[in-house]
Amino acid sequence: MNSGFWFLVVGSAAAATHMGVFELTKAHLLPELANAAGFCVAFVVSFAGHRRLSFQDADTSFWQSLRRFAATALAGFVANELMFVALLRGLALPDWLALFFALIFASAQTFLLSRFWAFRRRA
Repeated sequence: MNSGFWFLVVGSAAAATHMGVFELTKAHLLPELANAAGFCVAFVVSFAGHRRLSFQDADTSFWQSLRRFAATALAGFVANELMFVALLRGLALPDWLALFFALIFASAQTFLLSRFWAFRRRA
Protein backbone atom coordinates (compact mmCIF):
# COMPACT_ATOMS: atom_id res chain seq x y z
CA MET A 1 0.00 0.00 0.00
CA ASN A 2 0.92 3.65 -0.36
CA SER A 3 3.27 5.03 2.31
CA GLY A 4 1.08 8.15 2.58
CA PHE A 5 -1.92 6.00 3.50
CA TRP A 6 0.03 4.07 6.13
CA PHE A 7 1.58 7.28 7.44
CA LEU A 8 -1.95 8.60 7.99
CA VAL A 9 -3.07 5.39 9.73
CA VAL A 10 0.02 5.13 11.95
CA GLY A 11 0.05 8.87 12.59
CA SER A 12 -3.61 8.77 13.62
CA ALA A 13 -2.92 5.89 16.00
CA ALA A 14 0.07 7.73 17.48
CA ALA A 15 -1.94 10.97 17.77
CA ALA A 16 -4.78 9.11 19.52
CA THR A 17 -2.21 7.56 21.88
CA HIS A 18 -0.65 10.98 22.50
CA MET A 19 -4.03 12.56 23.25
CA GLY A 20 -5.08 9.64 25.44
CA VAL A 21 -1.95 9.85 27.59
CA PHE A 22 -2.39 13.62 27.73
CA GLU A 23 -5.95 13.24 29.00
CA LEU A 24 -4.89 10.67 31.61
CA THR A 25 -1.99 12.75 32.94
CA LYS A 26 -3.17 16.37 32.68
CA ALA A 27 -4.88 16.27 36.07
CA HIS A 28 -1.52 15.44 37.67
CA LEU A 29 0.90 17.46 35.53
CA LEU A 30 1.19 20.85 33.92
CA PRO A 31 -0.35 20.68 30.43
CA GLU A 32 3.08 21.13 28.85
CA LEU A 33 4.42 18.12 30.78
CA ALA A 34 1.33 16.04 30.01
CA ASN A 35 1.99 16.83 26.35
CA ALA A 36 5.56 15.58 26.76
CA ALA A 37 4.33 12.38 28.43
CA GLY A 38 1.93 11.81 25.54
CA PHE A 39 4.77 12.32 23.08
CA CYS A 40 6.98 9.76 24.84
CA VAL A 41 4.37 7.00 24.71
CA ALA A 42 3.23 7.89 21.18
CA PHE A 43 6.84 7.80 19.97
CA VAL A 44 6.91 4.01 20.42
CA VAL A 45 3.64 3.58 18.51
CA SER A 46 4.82 5.92 15.79
CA PHE A 47 8.27 4.42 15.24
CA ALA A 48 7.04 0.82 15.25
CA GLY A 49 4.20 1.58 12.85
CA HIS A 50 6.23 3.69 10.49
CA ARG A 51 9.11 1.22 10.39
CA ARG A 52 6.82 -1.77 9.74
CA LEU A 53 4.10 -0.17 7.59
CA SER A 54 4.67 3.35 6.28
CA PHE A 55 8.31 2.95 5.30
CA GLN A 56 8.81 -0.80 5.18
CA ASP A 57 10.99 -0.47 2.07
CA ALA A 58 13.45 1.85 3.82
CA ASP A 59 17.08 1.48 2.89
CA THR A 60 18.23 2.14 6.45
CA SER A 61 19.02 -0.23 9.28
CA PHE A 62 16.76 -0.47 12.30
CA TRP A 63 19.21 1.46 14.49
CA GLN A 64 19.89 4.10 11.86
CA SER A 65 16.14 4.59 11.37
CA LEU A 66 15.59 4.74 15.13
CA ARG A 67 18.25 7.42 15.61
CA ARG A 68 17.03 9.43 12.66
CA PHE A 69 13.38 9.06 13.58
CA ALA A 70 14.14 10.11 17.16
CA ALA A 71 15.72 13.32 15.81
CA THR A 72 12.77 13.81 13.46
CA ALA A 73 10.23 13.16 16.21
CA LEU A 74 12.01 15.49 18.64
CA ALA A 75 11.98 18.25 16.03
CA GLY A 76 8.27 17.59 15.54
CA PHE A 77 7.70 17.67 19.28
CA VAL A 78 9.47 21.03 19.61
CA ALA A 79 7.16 22.43 16.90
CA ASN A 80 4.19 20.77 18.62
CA GLU A 81 5.07 22.10 22.07
CA LEU A 82 5.67 25.65 20.81
CA MET A 83 2.33 25.72 19.01
CA PHE A 84 0.57 24.02 21.94
CA VAL A 85 1.83 26.64 24.40
CA ALA A 86 0.97 29.49 22.02
CA LEU A 87 -2.58 28.21 21.54
CA LEU A 88 -3.11 27.21 25.16
CA ARG A 89 -1.51 30.17 26.94
CA GLY A 90 -1.62 32.83 24.23
CA LEU A 91 -5.08 32.25 22.76
CA ALA A 92 -6.60 30.44 25.76
CA LEU A 93 -7.93 27.57 23.67
CA PRO A 94 -9.11 24.49 25.57
CA ASP A 95 -6.16 22.15 26.15
CA TRP A 96 -7.52 19.31 23.99
CA LEU A 97 -8.14 21.66 21.05
CA ALA A 98 -4.71 23.28 21.37
CA LEU A 99 -3.13 19.81 21.39
CA PHE A 100 -5.16 18.69 18.38
CA PHE A 101 -4.02 21.67 16.29
CA ALA A 102 -0.43 21.30 17.49
CA LEU A 103 -0.38 17.62 16.48
CA ILE A 104 -1.65 18.44 13.00
CA PHE A 105 0.87 21.26 12.64
CA ALA A 106 3.82 19.01 13.48
CA SER A 107 2.67 16.04 11.36
CA ALA A 108 3.61 17.52 7.97
CA GLN A 109 7.16 18.22 9.13
CA THR A 110 7.44 14.74 10.58
CA PHE A 111 6.21 13.11 7.35
CA LEU A 112 8.70 14.97 5.17
CA LEU A 113 11.67 14.28 7.44
CA SER A 114 10.63 10.64 7.87
CA ARG A 115 10.08 10.02 4.16
CA PHE A 116 13.23 11.65 2.87
CA TRP A 117 15.69 11.08 5.70
CA ALA A 118 14.78 8.81 8.64
CA PHE A 119 13.33 6.03 6.47
CA ARG A 120 14.97 6.89 3.15
CA ARG A 121 13.86 4.50 0.42
CA ARG A 122 15.95 2.35 -1.83
CA ALA A 123 16.66 3.97 -5.19
